[in-house]
Amino acid sequence: MNFFTLRAKINPLFIFITTIFLVIFGLFMAKERKYSYFLLGCFIWFMLFGCRKKCLKVIPSFLLVGGSFGFISYLVYQNFDLGIAMFNRFGSIFLAAALGLSVEPVDLVRNLSALKVSRGLTLGIIIATSFPFVLKTEIKRVREAMKTRGSGSLFIPKIFYRAFLVPLVTRIVNISDTLSLSIETRGFSLKKRDFTVYKKEIICLSDLIFVIVIGLGAIFLVTL
Repeated sequence: MNFFTLRAKINPLFIFITTIFLVIFGLFMAKERKYSYFLLGCFIWFMLFGCRKKCLKVIPSFLLVGGSFGFISYLVYQNFDLGIAMFNRFGSIFLAAALGLSVEPVDLVRNLSALKVSRGLTLGIIIATSFPFVLKTEIKRVREAMKTRGSGSLFIPKIFYRAFLVPLVTRIVNISDTLSLSIETRGFSLKKRDFTVYKKEIICLSDLIFVIVIGLGAIFLVTL
Protein backbone atom coordinates (compact mmCIF):
# COMPACT_ATOMS: atom_id res chain seq x y z
CA MET A 1 0.00 0.00 0.00
CA ASN A 2 1.40 3.41 -1.00
CA PHE A 3 0.46 7.04 -0.50
CA PHE A 4 -1.74 7.22 -3.63
CA THR A 5 -3.99 4.41 -2.43
CA LEU A 6 -7.67 5.26 -2.07
CA ARG A 7 -9.45 3.36 0.67
CA ALA A 8 -12.71 3.68 2.59
CA LYS A 9 -11.03 3.13 5.96
CA ILE A 10 -9.52 6.36 7.28
CA ASN A 11 -6.33 6.55 9.29
CA PRO A 12 -7.25 6.49 13.02
CA LEU A 13 -5.12 9.56 13.76
CA PHE A 14 -7.06 11.64 11.22
CA ILE A 15 -10.34 10.43 12.70
CA PHE A 16 -9.14 11.38 16.19
CA ILE A 17 -8.23 14.89 15.00
CA THR A 18 -11.53 15.27 13.14
CA THR A 19 -13.65 14.29 16.16
CA ILE A 20 -11.91 16.89 18.35
CA PHE A 21 -12.27 19.54 15.65
CA LEU A 22 -15.94 18.75 15.14
CA VAL A 23 -16.80 19.15 18.83
CA ILE A 24 -14.83 22.40 19.25
CA PHE A 25 -16.04 23.88 15.97
CA GLY A 26 -19.60 22.98 16.89
CA LEU A 27 -19.39 24.92 20.15
CA PHE A 28 -18.51 28.11 18.27
CA MET A 29 -20.78 27.71 15.23
CA ALA A 30 -23.85 26.02 16.74
CA LYS A 31 -25.83 29.28 16.83
CA GLU A 32 -25.63 29.57 13.05
CA ARG A 33 -28.57 27.93 11.29
CA LYS A 34 -26.35 27.09 8.34
CA TYR A 35 -24.24 24.91 10.62
CA SER A 36 -27.01 22.30 10.37
CA TYR A 37 -26.17 21.94 6.66
CA PHE A 38 -22.51 21.51 7.53
CA LEU A 39 -23.41 18.68 9.92
CA LEU A 40 -25.55 17.06 7.25
CA GLY A 41 -22.68 17.29 4.78
CA CYS A 42 -20.29 15.75 7.32
CA PHE A 43 -22.79 12.99 7.98
CA ILE A 44 -22.92 12.04 4.31
CA TRP A 45 -19.14 12.41 3.97
CA PHE A 46 -18.50 10.12 6.94
CA MET A 47 -20.81 7.48 5.50
CA LEU A 48 -18.79 7.46 2.29
CA PHE A 49 -15.63 6.70 4.28
CA GLY A 50 -16.65 3.56 6.10
CA CYS A 51 -18.72 5.00 8.98
CA ARG A 52 -22.14 4.13 7.58
CA LYS A 53 -23.26 1.72 10.32
CA LYS A 54 -22.16 3.94 13.21
CA CYS A 55 -23.68 7.08 11.68
CA LEU A 56 -27.03 5.40 11.10
CA LYS A 57 -26.95 3.89 14.57
CA VAL A 58 -26.70 7.26 16.37
CA ILE A 59 -29.60 8.87 14.47
CA PRO A 60 -32.41 7.70 16.82
CA SER A 61 -30.49 8.73 19.96
CA PHE A 62 -29.55 12.08 18.44
CA LEU A 63 -33.12 12.87 17.35
CA LEU A 64 -34.43 11.94 20.79
CA VAL A 65 -31.83 13.76 22.90
CA GLY A 66 -31.00 16.65 20.56
CA GLY A 67 -34.62 17.19 19.60
CA SER A 68 -35.79 17.12 23.24
CA PHE A 69 -33.19 19.60 24.50
CA GLY A 70 -33.67 21.81 21.44
CA PHE A 71 -37.42 21.91 22.01
CA ILE A 72 -36.98 22.61 25.74
CA SER A 73 -34.61 25.49 24.96
CA TYR A 74 -37.16 26.93 22.56
CA LEU A 75 -39.95 26.68 25.15
CA VAL A 76 -37.87 28.21 27.94
CA TYR A 77 -36.37 31.13 26.01
CA GLN A 78 -39.03 31.50 23.30
CA ASN A 79 -36.21 31.81 20.80
CA PHE A 80 -36.04 29.51 17.78
CA ASP A 81 -32.34 30.22 17.19
CA LEU A 82 -31.46 29.00 20.70
CA GLY A 83 -33.36 25.79 20.04
CA ILE A 84 -31.43 25.28 16.79
CA ALA A 85 -28.16 26.02 18.59
CA MET A 86 -28.85 23.32 21.18
CA PHE A 87 -29.85 20.89 18.42
CA ASN A 88 -26.62 21.64 16.53
CA ARG A 89 -24.44 21.17 19.62
CA PHE A 90 -25.82 17.70 20.20
CA GLY A 91 -25.45 17.04 16.48
CA SER A 92 -21.73 17.77 16.70
CA ILE A 93 -21.31 15.53 19.75
CA PHE A 94 -23.24 12.58 18.34
CA LEU A 95 -21.59 12.85 14.92
CA ALA A 96 -18.13 13.00 16.50
CA ALA A 97 -19.05 9.98 18.64
CA ALA A 98 -20.18 8.03 15.58
CA LEU A 99 -16.91 8.82 13.83
CA GLY A 100 -14.84 7.93 16.87
CA LEU A 101 -16.66 4.63 17.43
CA SER A 102 -15.87 3.58 13.87
CA VAL A 103 -12.20 3.23 14.85
CA GLU A 104 -10.94 -0.02 16.30
CA PRO A 105 -9.03 0.78 19.54
CA VAL A 106 -6.13 -1.44 18.49
CA ASP A 107 -5.75 0.49 15.21
CA LEU A 108 -5.54 3.81 17.07
CA VAL A 109 -2.97 2.40 19.50
CA ARG A 110 -0.86 1.06 16.64
CA ASN A 111 -0.92 4.49 15.04
CA LEU A 112 0.09 6.26 18.25
CA SER A 113 2.79 3.68 18.95
CA ALA A 114 4.25 4.24 15.49
CA LEU A 115 4.44 7.96 16.35
CA LYS A 116 6.35 7.07 19.55
CA VAL A 117 3.59 8.35 21.83
CA SER A 118 3.96 7.54 25.54
CA ARG A 119 3.16 3.92 26.32
CA GLY A 120 1.15 4.98 29.34
CA LEU A 121 -1.08 7.15 27.16
CA THR A 122 -1.63 4.44 24.55
CA LEU A 123 -2.50 1.93 27.26
CA GLY A 124 -4.97 4.37 28.81
CA ILE A 125 -6.62 5.01 25.44
CA ILE A 126 -7.14 1.36 24.58
CA ILE A 127 -8.57 0.64 28.05
CA ALA A 128 -10.85 3.69 27.97
CA THR A 129 -12.15 2.94 24.46
CA SER A 130 -12.70 -0.74 25.22
CA PHE A 131 -14.39 -0.29 28.60
CA PRO A 132 -17.88 0.77 27.34
CA PHE A 133 -18.18 -2.43 25.31
CA VAL A 134 -16.99 -4.54 28.26
CA LEU A 135 -19.43 -2.78 30.59
CA LYS A 136 -22.31 -3.34 28.16
CA THR A 137 -21.49 -7.06 27.94
CA GLU A 138 -21.25 -7.45 31.71
CA ILE A 139 -24.55 -5.64 32.29
CA LYS A 140 -26.21 -7.97 29.81
CA ARG A 141 -24.78 -11.04 31.56
CA VAL A 142 -25.91 -9.88 35.00
CA ARG A 143 -29.40 -9.13 33.70
CA GLU A 144 -29.59 -12.60 32.12
CA ALA A 145 -28.52 -14.14 35.42
CA MET A 146 -31.22 -12.16 37.23
CA LYS A 147 -33.88 -13.40 34.80
CA THR A 148 -32.69 -16.98 35.23
CA ARG A 149 -32.99 -16.72 39.03
CA GLY A 150 -36.26 -14.77 38.84
CA SER A 151 -34.84 -11.97 40.97
CA GLY A 152 -37.53 -9.42 40.14
CA SER A 153 -37.59 -5.82 38.96
CA LEU A 154 -34.58 -3.48 39.01
CA PHE A 155 -36.84 -0.67 40.23
CA ILE A 156 -36.94 -2.27 43.69
CA PRO A 157 -33.93 -0.77 45.57
CA LYS A 158 -33.07 -3.94 47.48
CA ILE A 159 -33.09 -6.09 44.34
CA PHE A 160 -31.16 -3.46 42.37
CA TYR A 161 -28.42 -3.37 44.99
CA ARG A 162 -28.06 -7.06 45.88
CA ALA A 163 -28.95 -8.76 42.58
CA PHE A 164 -27.56 -6.25 40.06
CA LEU A 165 -25.11 -3.68 41.43
CA VAL A 166 -23.04 -5.98 43.68
CA PRO A 167 -22.53 -8.72 41.02
CA LEU A 168 -21.74 -6.10 38.37
CA VAL A 169 -19.09 -4.38 40.51
CA THR A 170 -17.60 -7.75 41.44
CA ARG A 171 -17.29 -8.78 37.78
CA ILE A 172 -15.68 -5.45 36.85
CA VAL A 173 -13.14 -5.78 39.68
CA ASN A 174 -12.30 -9.32 38.51
CA ILE A 175 -11.84 -8.04 34.96
CA SER A 176 -9.49 -5.29 36.15
CA ASP A 177 -7.40 -7.87 38.05
CA THR A 178 -7.23 -10.09 34.97
CA LEU A 179 -6.21 -7.09 32.86
CA SER A 180 -3.38 -6.21 35.25
CA LEU A 181 -2.05 -9.77 35.13
CA SER A 182 -2.35 -9.82 31.36
CA ILE A 183 -0.30 -6.62 31.04
CA GLU A 184 2.41 -8.01 33.32
CA THR A 185 2.64 -11.38 31.56
CA ARG A 186 3.03 -9.64 28.20
CA GLY A 187 5.98 -7.66 29.51
CA PHE A 188 4.33 -4.27 29.13
CA SER A 189 6.38 -1.49 30.70
CA LEU A 190 5.91 2.25 31.10
CA LYS A 191 9.65 2.74 30.94
CA LYS A 192 11.29 3.95 27.74
CA ARG A 193 12.21 0.84 25.79
CA ASP A 194 12.53 0.00 22.13
CA PHE A 195 9.48 -1.68 20.62
CA THR A 196 8.12 -2.53 17.21
CA VAL A 197 4.64 -2.12 15.68
CA TYR A 198 3.24 -5.26 14.09
CA LYS A 199 0.96 -3.47 11.61
CA LYS A 200 1.61 0.17 10.83
CA GLU A 201 -1.17 2.53 9.78
CA ILE A 202 0.03 4.27 6.61
CA ILE A 203 -1.25 7.71 5.59
CA CYS A 204 -2.91 7.53 2.17
CA LEU A 205 -4.27 10.06 -0.31
CA SER A 206 -7.82 9.29 0.81
CA ASP A 207 -6.92 10.37 4.36
CA LEU A 208 -5.85 13.80 3.15
CA ILE A 209 -8.92 14.12 0.92
CA PHE A 210 -11.14 13.26 3.91
CA VAL A 211 -9.62 15.97 6.14
CA ILE A 212 -9.20 18.63 3.43
CA VAL A 213 -12.86 18.46 2.34
CA ILE A 214 -14.02 18.87 5.96
CA GLY A 215 -11.60 21.78 6.41
CA LEU A 216 -12.80 23.47 3.23
CA GLY A 217 -16.40 22.99 4.32
CA ALA A 218 -15.65 24.66 7.64
CA ILE A 219 -13.88 27.58 5.95
CA PHE A 220 -16.76 28.00 3.51
CA LEU A 221 -19.22 28.00 6.43
CA VAL A 222 -17.30 30.71 8.30
CA THR A 223 -16.82 32.97 5.27
CA LEU A 224 -20.31 32.48 3.82
